[in-house]
Amino acid sequence: MTTFYDVFNGDADGICALHQLRLTDPRASVLVTGAKRDITLLDRVEACRGDRVTVLDISLARNAAALERLLERGASCRYFDHHFAGEIPRHPELETCIDTASDVCTSLLVDRYLKGSRRIWAVVAAFGDNLAAPARDAASALNLNELQLAQLQSLGECINYNAYGASVDDLMYHPADLYESISHYEDPFQFISGEPIHEVLRAARADDLYRAGEIKPTLATDQSAIYVLPDSAWSRRVNGAFINQLATVHPQRAHAVLVAAAKGYHVSVRSPLENAQGADALCREFGGNGRHAAAGIDALHADDYERFVAAFGNAFDQI
Repeated sequence: MTTFYDVFNGDADGICALHQLRLTDPRASVLVTGAKRDITLLDRVEACRGDRVTVLDISLARNAAALERLLERGASCRYFDHHFAGEIPRHPELETCIDTASDVCTSLLVDRYLKGSRRIWAVVAAFGDNLAAPARDAASALNLNELQLAQLQSLGECINYNAYGASVDDLMYHPADLYESISHYEDPFQFISGEPIHEVLRAARADDLYRAGEIKPTLATDQSAIYVLPDSAWSRRVNGAFINQLATVHPQRAHAVLVAAAKGYHVSVRSPLENAQGADALCREFGGNGRHAAAGIDALHADDYERFVAAFGNAFDQI
């Protein structure tokens, strides 16, 4: 008997990518997800011969060993992602759709795969991933007005905000529960009006952003800025929304937002929107990963703080 597994990042991109696929191809599946930084999700999958695994919006490079294990056990896998992948294995049971260009997200890759049949949810995801221009480009064929685009942007940003935290305990909703709620709606506008979730997340996000906005940068130049947020649940929740807001307000500047933790920091990095390159390479120097425009470091040791600051300046102050 075949078991289906849907393995997806708990942010807007992962949730909306899966939603597009399951609207088109409904099936009961085992959901494997978590907070945004829960990247090595394939370690949790015990698929075997005849089972089918769909993976969405987690780095293949960080899951390579687990993927190889599943393929050796006879499972088949479809893999959609836009993060650094490393060497992509060749296997008859592996289908990949991976594109690391700075103007795509996983939901836009799924939209491409589905030939636009569920595009409105790809628009939600692109807005959530801080890809406003690609989101508007994708929406151009949907005949949406500015109010509707603003609603989709808010929804995407709120779903994305919900994913940030050291663990699911920091989140307003478990990503699997949030996906289950969304899964009942083909139309995102009906989800917005029919569920309290969007308004709950919108209010919490606004409150957390206000607190983050009161914090001054520890370093700021015309080319880059670094912010350090305290060790608290609200900081962990808001760091993604906060850094995306900074990137939008200062598109010529790179940003790093560090959230204090027990032995160091959780780090988010955004390349300048006007030159979306370099975030992934910088974060890989410190054991992190991501994509050209946006990347992160799960655990930057306190002893590496000064080295990170220097590397961040070297990466972006010369642009």
